[in-house]
Amino acid sequence: MNLKQAKSPAETTVVVAMSGGVDSSVAAALLVERGYNCIGVMMRLWAEVGAGEGSTNKCCSLESVNDARRVADQLGMPFYLINVERPFKERVVDYFIDGHRRGLTPNPCLACNRHIRFDYLLNYARKLGADYLATGHYARLRRDDDGTVQLLKAVDERKDQSYVLSVMGQAELRDVLFPVGDYPKTEIRA
Repeated sequence: MNLKQAKSPAETTVVVAMSGGVDSSVAAALLVERGYNCIGVMMRLWAEVGAGEGSTNKCCSLESVNDARRVADQLGMPFYLINVERPFKERVVDYFIDGHRRGLTPNPCLACNRHIRFDYLLNYARKLGADYLATGHYARLRRDDDGTVQLLKAVDERKDQSYVLSVMGQAELRDVLFPVGDYPKTEIRA
């Protein structure tokens, strides 16, 4: 990884956005294996209205939280579950509903990446004193000598997610890592 600072991995703190799934778990494992000081963070995005007390959708299920926590424990990382339901509703769900009402086809992933993952969560990582935020997205970065960071397609073009990350500006790109983007999905799954 071509990083923005000349710090050693042991001196570099990375907040890893965890979902309980394979991609974010492997991203965390790759960073820990390389010697980075990692902190696992999972966002509670949404609770299903009328589904019963404590009921959440699949991405925020108790099973997913437990999976993410178990991976963090196995890797020796602290783990935090943060509640982002209000900003998620205001910035993603309401945008999606409003777009449909106006006859548009909004992409909630773009809104989530722009306003939640790479704004709210990145700021949370900065408040923790982290140097980077890492996710399990399939994309790559090239850090140029002049400090410019370019978003590139993943090695596995079938799994490439650079298009949903294209809303990020230089301020965000400088502070993120996509460890699984250098690998084909078949290696990540193995």
